[in-house]
Order: sequence, then structure tokens, then C-alpha cells
Amino acid sequence: MSDTILAIDIGSTKICAIIAEIEDSKVHIQGHGIAKSQGIKKGAITNIELASKAIKKAINDAKRISGSNITSATVSISNAYAKSLNSTGVVNIPHKDISIKEINRVMQTALYNANVPNEYEVVHVLPYNFRVDDQDFIEDPFGMNASRMEVDVNIIMTQKSNLSNLKKAVRSAGVEIDGIVLSGYASAIAVMDEDEKELGVAVIDLGGQTSNLVIHTGNSIRYNDFLGVGSNHITNDLSMALHTPLQIAENVKIRHGNLVETSNEVIKLPIIGDEENRNGVSLEIVHSVIFSRVEEALMLLAKSLEKSALKEQIGAGIILTGGMTKLKGIRELAQSIFPAMPVRIAYPHDIEGLFDELKDPAYSTVVGLLLYKAGGHTQYEINFQQELLHSKDVYEENLSDIKIANTVSEVKDNKLLQETKQEKRQASKADDENSIIFDDLPDIGKENNNPLKKLANWAKQLF
Repeated sequence: MSDTILAIDIGSTKICAIIAEIEDSKVHIQGHGIAKSQGIKKGAITNIELASKAIKKAINDAKRISGSNITSATVSISNAYAKSLNSTGVVNIPHKDISIKEINRVMQTALYNANVPNEYEVVHVLPYNFRVDDQDFIEDPFGMNASRMEVDVNIIMTQKSNLSNLKKAVRSAGVEIDGIVLSGYASAIAVMDEDEKELGVAVIDLGGQTSNLVIHTGNSIRYNDFLGVGSNHITNDLSMALHTPLQIAENVKIRHGNLVETSNEVIKLPIIGDEENRNGVSLEIVHSVIFSRVEEALMLLAKSLEKSALKEQIGAGIILTGGMTKLKGIRELAQSIFPAMPVRIAYPHDIEGLFDELKDPAYSTVVGLLLYKAGGHTQYEINFQQELLHSKDVYEENLSDIKIANTVSEVKDNKLLQETKQEKRQASKADDENSIIFDDLPDIGKENNNPLKKLANWAKQLF
């Protein structure tokens, strides 16, 4: 069975929409659209109307190429206003066997126990440690026999106002939101491999106006942080230092951006407000401006890594992705700032139908959104709609009876109500069985005919 999905990465410099088909957890891309961001600064929407126009343009381009008219989308939300907190949940297992329902119940309990501020809304609940009968670090509790289960979760939340503005902008573009994923989390899904997940890894997404840091250890994302610095800041710095227009500064950054080698070569650049004359600039100055900005950003991210207190658990080192990684020599610079940790630059996983244009670190987030929808999320996860996501192919009862707002007493009351209804149904059934209506008696076949039914038929024939 195939399912068509739309993923939209709403970034500060570009908006990318991809329409793809998912069949048996495999993704096949059908169309994409890219538009320049408007009304979005440092990950936050500053003008809903302009943002909506840019989103609509990207979606329409993707629809035109794919021929699909999809109306719901999974979108990325910036780490800018996201916060994390840890919580723990404990439940007893009445039937001794751990089912999906029990896993949902323990995670909902952890969410209920968390002190989520009123102005924040939960986006992800990610379990990173299950305990079964005091046995720690259980990889997957499903199907285990136990009397008690505990879970430690990382709850990622974002400001309600930020989420509301995002929903308005996407709805104005003619699309409903059916999934929201933290952009750093999506980027991590797109670039991590299984060994890195197992050993622990830090994923740094260096974007246009923002940089995200996500740490994945054990089974899920344990830490996320945001830095309002990106490659656009290098362009602004160059424009001011060289007294040249922004577009020229951007071209200089792309053509001469080198963090390793310096050159004494002099280039001629136009001056802001003076189209007639040109100014001679040494590439040494260009190197110095770019180097100082990138070094500052990486050093701030290194401090954040220290603050996480998870540095010792990062065995696979650092993954760099995002548009800024195209700067020559950035891996070597990062290696000097993160000593004794391996550093690699990552491109998004190659998926079927991926256009050459999208095989670029700048598109890691949008590819991650597609993989998230195809089941690339954490093994168990509660999403922003308070639903449990899992990859188990089993039939389960409706899980919606346990929600964040339920207290323990409410859950007990619901259970009591269900039991009372069931008792009434059984009593009613028993009454019906006691009153015999001849016409309604079943015919149980020739070998085992009902004598009362025979009597009724005989009576009918006589009269």
C-alpha cells in the first residue's frame, strides 16, 4: 500500500517542498519546489502573509512536477523557540506482558508528570531509557514479561505562539499540517547511520541564518540547542568589511570562501552606492572575515556541547551538515575546535528519485522529514498530536483513552464506566436469552435440530 506525502522545510533562507510516495517504508520522490524565504528571520515567522506566499510557491512547483494535489503536509519547526525537559514515568503491568498499549501508557504517564509551561506545546516525547523490573537500558520492552515498567523521556516543546504562526502561514498556503518535526531532529534522521546512533553522535546543521545542535545517544535525541548564526552572517560581515553590495559579497563568499589557505591576490569589487568605481580588496581580508565568523559559531556550539553534559557519550563524534558546510576547509577548522572527536561532513541519505539539486547538505532537513514519515523516527515516540508512533506491525486496541490531560483517577473512572456498561450488556443479553420467541430460534443443522423449533414448525402446519 502506497501513501503520498508532502514535506516542507521552512528555513530562514529557503523553503523547500517535496512530494513523495511511500511504499513499504521506501520513499520515492515525485516532485519538488524551492522558493526564497520571505517573512522568516532566524527561524521565526515575522510576516505571515509573506511567509505564506513563499510556502505556496514552493508547494505549487512541487505539485506541478509531481502531478499530485495533496492537501496535508509534514513541516519542520525551527529549534529557535524549542526547549527540552526530561521526565520519568512508572506503570504496573497487570497482565505481565508488555504490549504497545502499556508502552503508550508509561510514556503518557511520563508526559503527564512533566512540568510543561503553559505557554509551551509539546512537539516530541522521545524515550531514551526503558527499565523493566529494575533492569536498566532495555532496548525494546515490547513483548517482555514484567510486573513494572519505567521510562525516561526527553520532551521537546515549542512556544505556542510560534507554533500558531507556523500553522497560520501553512494553512494560508492551502495546506493542513499533519506532522511537525523539529528541524534539527529531521536533519539528524537524514544523515546518521546505525553505528553512529549506537555509539552516540552530535549533529550540527549550519544553515543560512541559524545553526542547530542535536545530540543522539542510545535510542533517541537527548539534547538540542540553537544558535542564531548562519552563513548569511558571513555575507553581511563581508558586505560591511569590503563596502560592497550584499549580492557581490555572497558571490565572493561562494567563490573565494576558504578557511585553510590564504592568498595575497587582490580582487576588484564594486562599492555600495557607487557603480562607477571599483575597490581593490585583498583575499587575505576575505579569508580573515570568513574565518573569524565561522570560528565564533563553532566555538559557541562547542560550549553548548560541554553544557549538555553528554560529551562523554558521543563515541561517533560530530556530523556537520547544512549549506555552510560547502565552505572549503570547514571540516579541518571544526576538527581543531572539537579536538579528539572525529568530524565528518554529511550529505542526506540517497533516496529513490532524489534530484541532483537536492543531493546537497543544505537539503538534509527536508529529506529527514520524508524519512521521518517513512518510519525513520525514534522506535517509540509521541508526536505533537499526542499519538504514539511505532513500527510494530501488530493489531492494538485504541490508544486514545490515555491522553496527557488524564489523571490517574480519570483513567480509573473510564475503566469503571466501561466495566459497568459491559455488565449491563451482559445482563440484558441474559434477559433476552430467558424469553424464548419461537420464530427467532436458530436452525442448527440436520444432525442437531432444535426440538423447540421443530415443535413451533409442527404447530404452524396444524393451524
